[in-house]
Amino acid sequence: MIVAAGRGLGHAIAEELLKKGWNVIGTVRPGTSRTKLHDLAETAGGRVEIETLDINEPAQIAALRDRLAGRTLEMLFVNAGVTTADEHIRIGDVTTEEFTDVMVTNALSPMRVIESLQDLVPATGIIGVMSSGQGSIGNNETGLREVYRGSKAALNMFMRSFAARQPRSSRTMLAMAPGWIRTDLGGPDAPFSIQDSIPDLVNVILSQQGTPGLQFLDRFGRTVPW
Repeated sequence: MIVAAGRGLGHAIAEELLKKGWNVIGTVRPGTSRTKLHDLAETAGGRVEIETLDINEPAQIAALRDRLAGRTLEMLFVNAGVTTADEHIRIGDVTTEEFTDVMVTNALSPMRVIESLQDLVPATGIIGVMSSGQGSIGNNETGLREVYRGSKAALNMFMRSFAARQPRSSRTMLAMAPGWIRTDLGGPDAPFSIQDSIPDLVNVILSQQGTPGLQFLDRFGRTVPW
């Protein structure tokens, strides 16, 4: 299952997994018009299912869990993410509304999805989130994008707590840093295209299956400093 797969990185991950023989469940936001995921589903011969989910609505997460009852998810990957309108705004200047929106969407809601659906992921499965190299506290030497950075650092911390609560789990848990990619979120100045990055990212994710515990990795499989 890829949460937030209608476009951008989520759709690209779904497409790459489909190429590798996986069946994919992807989510799109309620009320969304036709997406790239719908196009993918049309040509996938029944191997792509589409679910609707606004991850900021706990009732929708619970309803999705009910719909998936009895299913097994070999991979649960949460891709959702937003940033502020002004990426260069300083933390002391951001509005409470913008701060709350980014933190809830990027940190709280992904963990709510994971907490709700984790029991559908078997001991051999993968639970992952789309983090960011900008969520690395150790690598932050420039500042900028402060709210976004903080939200991804918070997501990483919550994943650490999630993993710490189950120290003997054999499941693979991943926080992935895909690099700066040209998407609606990454913007037109990003140096890498989706085609440059996502095949490598998916290969790393799949290569870690069977490795227990939590790792923070980039798309080349290198460990990112927390």
